[in-house]
Amino acid sequence: MKIDDVKAAAARIRSEVGKAITGQADTIDLMLTALFAGGHILLEGPPGTAKTMIARCFAQALGVAYGRIQFTPDLMPGDIVGANIYNFQTGQFTLTRGPIFCDLLLADEINRTPPKTQAALLEAMQEHAVTFDGTTYSLGSHFMVVATQNPIEHQGVYPLPEAQLDRFLFKHRVTYPSVEEERAIIARHASGTPTHEFDGYDIEPQIDRASLEAAIAAVGSVTLVDEVVDYVAALVRRTRASPELEVGASPRAGVMLARAARARAALDGRAYVIPDDVKALAVSALRHRVILSAAAQIDGRQVEEIVADLVDQTEAPR
Repeated sequence: MKIDDVKAAAARIRSEVGKAITGQADTIDLMLTALFAGGHILLEGPPGTAKTMIARCFAQALGVAYGRIQFTPDLMPGDIVGANIYNFQTGQFTLTRGPIFCDLLLADEINRTPPKTQAALLEAMQEHAVTFDGTTYSLGSHFMVVATQNPIEHQGVYPLPEAQLDRFLFKHRVTYPSVEEERAIIARHASGTPTHEFDGYDIEPQIDRASLEAAIAAVGSVTLVDEVVDYVAALVRRTRASPELEVGASPRAGVMLARAARARAALDGRAYVIPDDVKALAVSALRHRVILSAAAQIDGRQVEEIVADLVDQTEAPR
């Protein structure tokens, strides 16, 4: 598949998702970037901003196997990955697969379950596999997690472990729509298809599995010159040297940011990465991987502001 074909496929997917979703173009673009970069995305936003709906429409437009887990305080790891259950008739253990066995998993309200249960996703997100009793089962090379969380509720929620946050390629803040978008949403759903009647949107798959694999392979062939690699490394290392950050970004952050830059270039129809690709994705790729210092918290500084400042301070290649 050629880069132009990747761009065309992405345009079809955007258009199909747009049958049900008004606005949220930046969210859909980041989800496409994460998909073609082989990463996961965490959507954070207030209730009613279509986070769950976007994930469902996205999976439908891709034509992939979709799974959903509603995270609750009493959810157990076995409820996610499944379990080996003894069959008395056969005298053998039989694997009962959990909802994680899919292509695109929606982890809804992921911060409502304790860290012990959240940890059930660690192996799956990093290695695209789960292990039962010493046997490893593959989830497929293109397994993707779309997680959601609500930032305004503080009771009954648990912070995500840093090890899990680092496995998300992006953390994206889903905001309220503009005035025009909100009017269009109200007009559409007040007199048209109810939001819970998903079939009424007639969203059709726009890419098959073979084409998706070819598209991801094409993204991997996008040229990433040494100067841009140096730029990504310098940016990641600068987060570790900043006095405003107690913990900087990991080496995994640099690897994933470079992959995401390749995907963004392909979505733009280019076979090469430019520094602007890195700049455009830096905040979404790094905001959840760093921790503010005590002094920065006292000063009321925001992670996004600090990362944006570091991007401005890091010299980009011409």
